[in-house]
Amino acid sequence: MATNTQDHSDDLSYLHTLKTIQETLRKETTLEESLNALLKTLALDMEYVRAFMVIMDPKTENLKLSLTYSPAQSDDVTYSPGRGIIGRVFDSGQSISVPRMSDDPEFLNKAFGRSEEELRKLGFICVPVINLRSDEAEVIGALSVDVPLIPADDMAAHRDFLEVVAGIIAGHVAQLQEEMATQNHLLSQGLMAGGADAAPPKDFVAASKAMRLVLRQSTQVAPSRATALLRGESGTGKELLAEAIHQASPRADKPLIKLNCAALPSELIESELFGHQKGAFTGAFQTKRGLFEVADQGTLFLDEIGELSMDAQAKVLRAIQEKEIQRVGSEQTITVDVRLICATHQPLEELLEKGLFREDLYYRINVFPIFIPPLKERREDILPLAEHFLAEFTDEYGKEVKRISTPAIELLVMYHWPGNVRELKNCMERAVLLCEEQVIRTYHLPPTLQSAESSATGTNLSFGEAVAKFEQELLIDSLKKTGGNMLQSARDLRVSYRIVNYKVKKYNIDVKKYSQTKKKQKKKLEV
Repeated sequence: MATNTQDHSDDLSYLHTLKTIQETLRKETTLEESLNALLKTLALDMEYVRAFMVIMDPKTENLKLSLTYSPAQSDDVTYSPGRGIIGRVFDSGQSISVPRMSDDPEFLNKAFGRSEEELRKLGFICVPVINLRSDEAEVIGALSVDVPLIPADDMAAHRDFLEVVAGIIAGHVAQLQEEMATQNHLLSQGLMAGGADAAPPKDFVAASKAMRLVLRQSTQVAPSRATALLRGESGTGKELLAEAIHQASPRADKPLIKLNCAALPSELIESELFGHQKGAFTGAFQTKRGLFEVADQGTLFLDEIGELSMDAQAKVLRAIQEKEIQRVGSEQTITVDVRLICATHQPLEELLEKGLFREDLYYRINVFPIFIPPLKERREDILPLAEHFLAEFTDEYGKEVKRISTPAIELLVMYHWPGNVRELKNCMERAVLLCEEQVIRTYHLPPTLQSAESSATGTNLSFGEAVAKFEQELLIDSLKKTGGNMLQSARDLRVSYRIVNYKVKKYNIDVKKYSQTKKKQKKKLEV
């Protein structure tokens, strides 16, 4: 009876873990983050000592260690599983179990990051990840775990369970492998960060993976005359990207002409784009060239193209197809050679359904779409952008601001930025104008970024509370700089060690946190 109860408990454990894995894979995160979370779930729920994910590099056809999770390790240590065993799994497509690592020559010859004691106390299971969606079943990866010594029947049960997990994640692994192949291709073409043509344009910050992809796409489309459609929320930097595409194109020495289609009433747009003859309408006192003529041999950037009237859309379509335009009030055609870059924050597909946008024009301008994600979805760019704007406005206004304080950085990163990069730029300009010292602090930032907990300028704070907030900010900033060294912080702040120690206890500051940050930074530099 006890055995049946234990078996039922094990079944529930397997089912719970599978359910958690499915929920993890459904979350809107990157493939690598999803698979990392999966390994963590496996290790913690099933009490595995370590969990590994290995994916074949599609270019070299060598095994590439991609992901590792080990609950017992406090530091980021990468363990490489026995490549001989994994090689056999790839070749055969069959799972392999090793009841005790020390009994297998593959592990005795090479410890692969494990101690001799671990080799005696751990077993190893490796199952293939098979892509069944290809023309024929293809082994694309391997899922491996280190397990405590368990009976043979339990080992077999865990192997079967891992085979089910491998089947669930096969699609995700195939996608990640495809990304690896794409990155290799882009690298070979010099289009990735670090490639010959991958240097970001002036004033273009691309720290996040998403923006590096945008930069690569712009580098791909720039040499051609293909129409690019830049999509993204207002303020994400579509105009700056259009400038980058133009500067990287063969037309860089020709004019880049810009027009915001939402800035002019519909009755004036056609005249602005195509020009008009003298007397064509009331107020047309002289003949005027349109922007298509001005941009001849160069590039025309049409921002918010979704705002164009249906008549203007028809004429823009003709200009793209026939390379001809007619001025308003004229029957004479003018040949133009213009490279078009369009941008919009509107869902053009919805405008199509409502009959507000021409389908033929949509397909003409949607040759090479580039989506710029909002700033809240690429938080890695926030600090580099803030520092870029800080340097820009410091020079412009003749200030001596050197940096941004740690609490202010935390506010910038936590904020959701509905106005995107444009809002961040305005925020930093305001901060530089207000700052009368060398450091941007929380109270220099706009009230929209601040909360009662983070701001020292709230109307509900007394003078003593405001001073305490400022004091705490200075202390945290110094401890981060010194790596948690309170003695050095006391020297930098020109106070006694006793005062720093007292303030640390008073504000309940975790000094070890800043010490660990320093160690991790040092470790990354050594690596």
